[in-house]
Amino acid sequence: MTLVPAGFAELATEMRTAHERLLAELSRRGYVVSPYPAERPKGRPDGQAAALAYPIQGVLKYHGLSDWAHRIAYLPSISVNNDAAHTVTLVSFLPSQASDRLIMNGSEVQGRALARVVDTLAAVRALGGISSAATVETRNVVRASHTGKGLGTSASASAALAMAALAAALGAEAVSNTRFLSCMARLLAGSGCRSATGGVSLWLSYPGASHEDSFALRLDTRHELGDLALLTVPIDSRIGLATEQAHRDAPHSPFFATWMRQREAEVLECLTAVRSGDWRTLGQLAELDSIRLHGVTMSADREHKLFAWEPENIALFRLCNRLRSEGLPVYFSTDTGPTTVLLTHRDHAGDVAREIMALGDHEVVSGGVGGPARLLALDEARARLQDA
Repeated sequence: MTLVPAGFAELATEMRTAHERLLAELSRRGYVVSPYPAERPKGRPDGQAAALAYPIQGVLKYHGLSDWAHRIAYLPSISVNNDAAHTVTLVSFLPSQASDRLIMNGSEVQGRALARVVDTLAAVRALGGISSAATVETRNVVRASHTGKGLGTSASASAALAMAALAAALGAEAVSNTRFLSCMARLLAGSGCRSATGGVSLWLSYPGASHEDSFALRLDTRHELGDLALLTVPIDSRIGLATEQAHRDAPHSPFFATWMRQREAEVLECLTAVRSGDWRTLGQLAELDSIRLHGVTMSADREHKLFAWEPENIALFRLCNRLRSEGLPVYFSTDTGPTTVLLTHRDHAGDVAREIMALGDHEVVSGGVGGPARLLALDEARARLQDA
């Protein structure tokens, strides 16, 4: 078991009970949860592997970590992988190298970013019984002139790192167990577990959950949401927003416990919507929970109010309201930052994109549902990493 923060013991019991009910319901609906592997192959001290993963866009959001070391969330959450961007990562274990290195978007990186990557590498090394340092080369590729804040590339970075590091250290077969992969992908950024499993994925979590029980599961196993279009509008944060600070603030909101208790029923509603290909319900829930997420972060501290949205967000939100009143179904979603994704049917994507651009100087990236993290051939990965 992992840490249960002070003041959350009773809620932790409630959420664990809800977790067990969700597992039973998933089984009843035909979803298969892989057992966490009890044995693993011997580690390879000089292994290499590469992977590609997509960022996530929240449907049912999360904020707050009940256990920071294991990045355990207080509540289950659901997101959709967004092919507006992707991360490519190459991990090379090198016995002769003195320490871990991180090369991000062509530049060597130190500090907090390197420390978080080292945490994941250390966990992989422990599993494989190896001690080699590693060089991690990674690049975020966005189909826009800039990423904005809140696109979810920390999730894709986490998933790509976990898959590449595990495959390098333990072999490609190790990452075929999606429960194992998603647990390891959680260690850099919690949402990485959902990026790893792809499509519309559910992250099962509760305070006190063990490492093995806080994992992700893909819900659209029959590709039921092929008609869903995702229109991404990158928006920069003018306040230098830090996602980790939002995670620390959120549990102090007086609305946080209510948000947790509502989650089981909303997950069940999402399960039903996914199975029937009902993208509108997903859009409605994503829009509503975007507002709740920011309501929680804005109400966590009497002195410091975290206003993460920018003025452009209000214009986009009102645009969605107007278009729906005119008969064009479209819903907005924001995660921690102001970058906004509009969800609609692919038949309406062109009309919605034109309406967004009519608001002002906005870039719009038209895309759809991204798949799970996948391994890349080393030559392909090197070419992608060099392609700026």
